[in-house]
Amino acid sequence: MGTFNVLEHELVPEHHLLSREEEEAVLKELGVERSQLPKIRKSDPVLVVLEQIHGPIEPGRIIKIVRSSPTAGVAVAYRVVSVD
Repeated sequence: MGTFNVLEHELVPEHHLLSREEEEAVLKELGVERSQLPKIRKSDPVLVVLEQIHGPIEPGRIIKIVRSSPTAGVAVAYRVVSVD
């Protein structure tokens, strides 16, 4: 039996690891410090899958989350990877 990829589940929104350049652009655009972003734990099942794709993701990196929203159409959120 194969492993389950949580990112393929219909209820899990898209998650993307931002490049260093994208991270800086987002922080500047939002006018916030990295420490002000909500956290996502390194042990989160989504992070486990993203590490299989991108390799180790160190704390402090930023994940972009894209959700479908009935009112907004598309809602984008950002989370910073934290240690457990």
